Amino acid sequence: MDLLQLKTLLAVAQHGSFAAAARALDQDPSAISRTVAAAEAHLGVRLFERSTRRLAVTGVGQAYLDRIAPLVEELQQAEEEARSARRSPSGTLRITASVAWGQEVLVPLLPAFRAKFPEIELDLRFTDANLDLLAEGIDLAIRLTPAPEGDLISTRLRRTTYHVVAAPAYIKARGRPADPQDLHKHDCLRMPLPGRDGSWHFRTGLGEEVHVPVSGAITISNPLALRAAARAGLGPALLADWLIAEDLVEGRLITLLTGWEVTATGFDTGAWALYPSRTYMPARLRAMLDFLKTHMRAPQAG
Repeated sequence: MDLLQLKTLLAVAQHGSFAAAARALDQDPSAISRTVAAAEAHLGVRLFERSTRRLAVTGVGQAYLDRIAPLVEELQQAEEEARSARRSPSGTLRITASVAWGQEVLVPLLPAFRAKFPEIELDLRFTDANLDLLAEGIDLAIRLTPAPEGDLISTRLRRTTYHVVAAPAYIKARGRPADPQDLHKHDCLRMPLPGRDGSWHFRTGLGEEVHVPVSGAITISNPLALRAAARAGLGPALLADWLIAEDLVEGRLITLLTGWEVTATGFDTGAWALYPSRTYMPARLRAMLDFLKTHMRAPQAG
């Protein structure tokens, strides 16, 4: 069997169905079915049990796939390294990121990336849902979170800091809070976060922490719209540094409570790159990771 056939068998086991494997490999489901049938005929054993509702790997099939998986990865890596030695990185790179991060951080970097790597095609999936990289055939995910958990390989691209900000017009009308507890007197703009109670968490340089349950008449689920509402003078908002750097420089927003660190999740958060395998990394993925690490600089808050 050739490398493509072996990759197909692994994809079927990984994704749990012929249809899902076909989507990941960009093939027709009937071609996947024929490849599996041919492999089973060649080996003389049944690798998968099929039913109308599910597909499962047999015991013999699992043992076989466990043996070939590292070999397939080594072969793919060897092929990629051989190609990379004679040409620049190429092929399609699928990336997922949140809508706000993709629009505000990644898109402005694309001209420089395309100029440096013109043979890499980019398929960008901007969504606030956490897509399944394996099921969707995605090479790289950018997640804004504390240290991620799970089976994916992760590397932090940069740290993220958050700031309580408000428009000059709002500060002129309502005043500037001198202490985190003063936020009780303000109509704060809030963003719902799953599993969080809506509090803003503050910390001094000495490690003293204060949790403030903020309230306000407006809750917005999208950070871009939240920023627009803050710009419009509708209240203080808690926003990431990468989202408000230009607003602070241009004076559209002003940082409040500058003597405190602040977060709605955890103080050690950042933009993390997640990808499926450390062993096999296509040259196009390595090119993007190195590019992002070089070009992503934490903006200076004003």
